[in-house]
Amino acid sequence: MEQTHKDFLRAIVASAIGERAMPASWKPDTPLLGSLAELDSMALLAILTRIEEDFGVLVDDSEISADIFESVGSLEQFVGAKLAR
Repeated sequence: MEQTHKDFLRAIVASAIGERAMPASWKPDTPLLGSLAELDSMALLAILTRIEEDFGVLVDDSEISADIFESVGSLEQFVGAKLAR
């Protein structure tokens, strides 16, 4: 995924959980789900909705799992795979 897409994805997550809740560094191994109290079910839904709208992809309910939100890298890989289709 291009750097601009990673930055855009960071902005999507920041808008869902709040900039102050964002990890200080944004690396592939930065944990997300279970590490950020602000990353609740409503935030996950907001992130998935924005990914669909902003990246122009469709996320099927059967694709959604906690693994996608395990880390920054897993979320980036998921979006990258969606964009490659």
